[in-house]
Amino acid sequence: MQWLDTLSQFWPHFAAGFDFLAALFASIHALLCKRDTRSATIWIATVWLIPLFGPILYLVLGVNRIRRRAIKLAVHKTLSRPVPENLGEPEHDGAEHLKLLARVVNRVIAQPLTTGNKITPLVNGDEAFPAMLAAIESAQKSVSLCSYIFDNDVSGKQFVAALQRAVERKVQVRVLVDAAGTRYSWPPITWKLRHAKIPFAKFLPASIFTPWRVATMNLRNHRKSLIIDGQLAFTGGMNIRHGNILKNRWGEAPDEPDLANKKMAATAREDARPTHNKNSVQDLHFRVEGPTVTQLQEAFANDWAFTTDEILDGEIWFPEVKESGDVIARVIPDGPDGDYDNLRQTLLAALVEAQTSVKILTPYFLPDIVLISMMNLASLRGVRVDIILPAKNNLPPVHWASRALWWQVLERNCHIWLTPPPFDHSKLMIVDGHWVLLGSANWDARSLRLNFELNVECYGREFAGEMDKVITKKLVGAHEVTMAEVDGRSLPGKLRDAIARLFSPYL
Repeated sequence: MQWLDTLSQFWPHFAAGFDFLAALFASIHALLCKRDTRSATIWIATVWLIPLFGPILYLVLGVNRIRRRAIKLAVHKTLSRPVPENLGEPEHDGAEHLKLLARVVNRVIAQPLTTGNKITPLVNGDEAFPAMLAAIESAQKSVSLCSYIFDNDVSGKQFVAALQRAVERKVQVRVLVDAAGTRYSWPPITWKLRHAKIPFAKFLPASIFTPWRVATMNLRNHRKSLIIDGQLAFTGGMNIRHGNILKNRWGEAPDEPDLANKKMAATAREDARPTHNKNSVQDLHFRVEGPTVTQLQEAFANDWAFTTDEILDGEIWFPEVKESGDVIARVIPDGPDGDYDNLRQTLLAALVEAQTSVKILTPYFLPDIVLISMMNLASLRGVRVDIILPAKNNLPPVHWASRALWWQVLERNCHIWLTPPPFDHSKLMIVDGHWVLLGSANWDARSLRLNFELNVECYGREFAGEMDKVITKKLVGAHEVTMAEVDGRSLPGKLRDAIARLFSPYL
């Protein structure tokens, strides 16, 4: 076995050579592709200081750009689209400066602003799930459903049953679930979808058996949308899981379609008492009618084509949509591909144009230094900046990391509020009582750099006023954080929070 002796003699040299080449190629990629100098520096140090595993970590976690084909001409950016004259409001209503915001986003986002939308907030699963189930039951041509988490629990089974009935009615149904999101319950909901013969796909599945997908295993499709017949849509931050139901009446609801009857739902909401536990989650979802529905369908069709190679087109998916309300809106898709940095640039533009108030409702608050600076500058200009966070987070390390940077906004007179349990997963931003951003994205690096997110910007005082009432209600019983509290933490607590913050890009 002389060849084994020879191999063992030269193996260390082979390994060292392979490690050198892997580190070299990873360093070149980081130098050429990383936008953030600090990120490039950290990754280069990692690949050289951690033999063999450093380049592997970079391949798994550091390479996050993927390219996807677009299926609609609407994705081509146009820099000369006009901004609606009054943004849905009479002239001289104090919102003229938001035309500048609309103009900036016009140059960032492929989709145009659309008039004639009606957007209805749905609070928690108590309101959202019955409305969504009723919509599926009413579908005549098509149903497209996208969710990050789709649990195999009481609520998840209700959705599977409704989708199965739609399939049996010969409705074209497509369900897209993030591969990582299917792992939140066992057995996964895909087992039931397959048994019910519901067409579904998993977004970016990756495992030890698919090593060619290792470069995308850290990416997530965090989008949530349901589109019915191309005419009615639901979107927001709500996953399909039973923890979103906070009241008894809907706790063990059977699968009958009339359970989603609005009258019954209203009675249940009046009579039932909140019975939340540690798994309960507050959240916001929205019913959308009008031309923005087509943009939501385009986002789903693009994701579906990327995942399955099937092109969704034609009247059953993209019918003519009539105006239904007075909200001006557009969809803002964001992700580590051609839509990279769309959301972050929109947030920065909104902070720049704010004149009186900014309200930010988010479960995970880990903004980068540029967003922190823009919030601080807005506050220094006299803008009231309120940041509303849950007092108890479902991810303690995220809460620790977030707390480590609170002082950076508090020192410039921004206001941080902690809302009481149950954990609030809602995402919302309101600027000057006129502009609203809603959807799936959080204020953290994962949402702004790694996830595929789906958000909607809306213009209109009436709708913004309605959303402002939602935030005001959440502030009842909330605690305002002071600089003295942040400074008064124990040294071990400060160290723990600071260490957690080092990992914030990966939380």
